[in-house]
Amino acid sequence: MNGRTTVLSMTELAASLGVRIHDPAPPSEIFHSRAGCRLHGFDWGGTGPAVLLLHGGGLSARTWDFVCLGLRGGARLVALDLRGHGDSDWSDDYRIATMAEDVIAAADHLGFDRVRLVGMSLGGVVAAHVADAHPDRVERLALIDVAPGVDFESTGRMRAFMTGLGPVAELDAVVDAALRVNPRADRASVAYRMSTLFRRAPNGDWVPKSDPRPPDFPAILAAIERLAAQLTGLPVLLVRGGRSRVLPQSTAERLVARVPDGELVVVPDAGHNVQEDNPAALITALRAFLTR
Repeated sequence: MNGRTTVLSMTELAASLGVRIHDPAPPSEIFHSRAGCRLHGFDWGGTGPAVLLLHGGGLSARTWDFVCLGLRGGARLVALDLRGHGDSDWSDDYRIATMAEDVIAAADHLGFDRVRLVGMSLGGVVAAHVADAHPDRVERLALIDVAPGVDFESTGRMRAFMTGLGPVAELDAVVDAALRVNPRADRASVAYRMSTLFRRAPNGDWVPKSDPRPPDFPAILAAIERLAAQLTGLPVLLVRGGRSRVLPQSTAERLVARVPDGELVVVPDAGHNVQEDNPAALITALRAFLTR
């Protein structure tokens, strides 16, 4: 990338964020297909319980890079690109139930009978649906910054930014725009994120990987309101970013109070994207929960 921003490597940025790295090797890519949709993910290897990580809307499996570097060794980690995101195919069917079946198909492809799920925002909604529809396949579930009663209006500026993404000559333009939306964000982290969400077009421009069509927000919000009823049969960890405006503290506490085997962890110095803002603290919370 030309311009004033240098994109740090995955391991350089993870280390700068306080992540302890025991194995810096990059993950291997996996591909499988379901109902004509080619799906993609990253297999970080490892032994121990199988853990599938699901990203939020507009992000990709690369949002888990720093967390996977730090969790490696304690579990078999696989980060998935939801359909329409990252290097998975675009689709005409983005229903939560459809994406949940994609997750089960990934588990089948990898030979996982039972899995532990980590889902951030939209990924958490999908993970909860998987747990509800396939209770025999899910052992425990970690939700990142999502619960019934989320402050949808607080995401307005970011949603407008994501909707406006298009081809750019240099990624610096996108980084600058993202920082105008969230001035507290770390420039290096934003630059890394954007470098994973865009690809080079044949004409040299940078183009977004994700499907540009807007999500069905009413359907997603309706699914979020069903979360509590879907989480009654398994251990649940809810992680809230300490400065998240999307998930107020009282809203997080209300969900945990309704889940029979639920617990809440608040990660300091993190907004909605907890896994990128403070991966070191999230790793500590996830390791304690997932390897239990």
